[in-house]
Amino acid sequence: MKYMLLLYVPADVRENEAVRAPMDAWMAYRHDLERSDALIAGDALQDLATATTVRERDGDRMVTDGPYAETKEMLGGYFMIDVPDLDAALAWAAKVPNAPYGSVEVRPIMELPAA
Repeated sequence: MKYMLLLYVPADVRENEAVRAPMDAWMAYRHDLERSDALIAGDALQDLATATTVRERDGDRMVTDGPYAETKEMLGGYFMIDVPDLDAALAWAAKVPNAPYGSVEVRPIMELPAA
């Protein structure tokens, strides 16, 4: 089964090096995922200040700089993994370097029928 591991961190984590996981921890985690053949994709996202939100309402497009709402946590990145079951996905989520100071949302990927 395919799962998204959505990595949430406090909005100010990039400024707080004392809290943030070191880059070598992230590289080791990614290497472990690759070595296990579970990794499909994964990337860090740029800062909230680079976000743009788009809404379509009654045929009108509204574009807003930044995220949709004020938030104390931001989506900092993701990993898409392919593992046997939810227990395996949760085990990988528990090992994410930001787990001690952020949160990891685990969601199954919806398999849509071929068109």
